[in-house]
Amino acid sequence: MENVYGIQYSLPEVVLLQDTGIGVAETAARTCYDSFENSENDVVKQIEHQLPDESMIDELNGIDDSKLLDDLAWTYFHHSILEHANLSFLIRGTSRGVLQEHARHRIQAISVRSTRYTMSGIINAFVASKHGGDKDFFIDKVLEFDMLVTCDEAYNRLEIGAMYDKLDFQSKTVEDFHSIAVAKSSIPFIEEHQGNAQALYDALQAGKKKRNVGDAFKHIITDNVKVDMVVTFNLRSLKNYFTLRDSGAAFFQIRWLAQAMMKVTPKKYLDLIIKKK
Repeated sequence: MENVYGIQYSLPEVVLLQDTGIGVAETAARTCYDSFENSENDVVKQIEHQLPDESMIDELNGIDDSKLLDDLAWTYFHHSILEHANLSFLIRGTSRGVLQEHARHRIQAISVRSTRYTMSGIINAFVASKHGGDKDFFIDKVLEFDMLVTCDEAYNRLEIGAMYDKLDFQSKTVEDFHSIAVAKSSIPFIEEHQGNAQALYDALQAGKKKRNVGDAFKHIITDNVKVDMVVTFNLRSLKNYFTLRDSGAAFFQIRWLAQAMMKVTPKKYLDLIIKKK
């Protein structure tokens, strides 16, 4: 955890899911210069004389060092060659605020946990709180989801309480709130468990989930909500990302994420994109 501006935050977790190696990038560079014979990697030298077979491709993808790539990256700044190497990261527990920052990086593939499909538990807790529970019931249930990057319980109760207030306002302005909140097949549970918030919550959780439930309720959540995502960068874009986001000028949460991503990025890539001190 980190304390920033008086608030405790949890840190994101990152796993490197896959990396394509630097051999393809060297092959691309050697193709530009027709200089396969100058490589220190035997498998690259072979490509001048034959198309790679499966075993050669495996060897190519296992290359850990390339003098040519190092020269191109740090002497000639020919970074387009780095676009042939790709890395994919699984990220857990960053925030929606960081997601907004990520969107500014144009060249990346990104898949994010969807609020359209994953808000049923929150809505079920609210419906249950209105039929046998109270605001505290809702707050206690949502606290169990561990859905906020902020870690102070007192602060998070305020955050979740605000979510309740927004839902309560909406429930009074929508003519048939239950029709947008729970699946049609689950509506009978409300009458069946009237007065027993826990039983109603359990029944709604076990029942069919309302399709696209988040469409009606995205407005209740804030930038503190955790998101999980998989991002894929080519190495040139990753260089740009690390340069901008591992900076004291960057938003502190995305700086934490960039640093966590750097920790799981193999040295052979970092040597090509992070200036040696």
